[in-house]
Amino acid sequence: MSTIFEVELPGLELSKGEREYQAFLRLMPELLKSHRGQFVAIHEEQMVDSDTNDIVLIQRIHARIGYVPIHVGLVADPLPVVHIPHRREYRPGSASA
Repeated sequence: MSTIFEVELPGLELSKGEREYQAFLRLMPELLKSHRGQFVAIHEEQMVDSDTNDIVLIQRIHARIGYVPIHVGLVADPLPVVHIPHRREYRPGSASA
């Protein structure tokens, strides 16, 4: 006789920063209409401010609400691709070179 146990796992809880990024993506269609080419700050899943300079925007938001996780992103279509430089090590005789 086998016994079956039901196990409930806690749901995946996103960090505040990840929730803000997801809100940015969700708000993008409306942001494209009103803030194309600008940086926007997302806090509590709402757009709270915008500027053409991301550093100035971040400083203004942190002065207003404190140093809390926010998302600042460029409103562009399509979203810009970020290339992260990396290095590859070459080893003579290696098949992965």
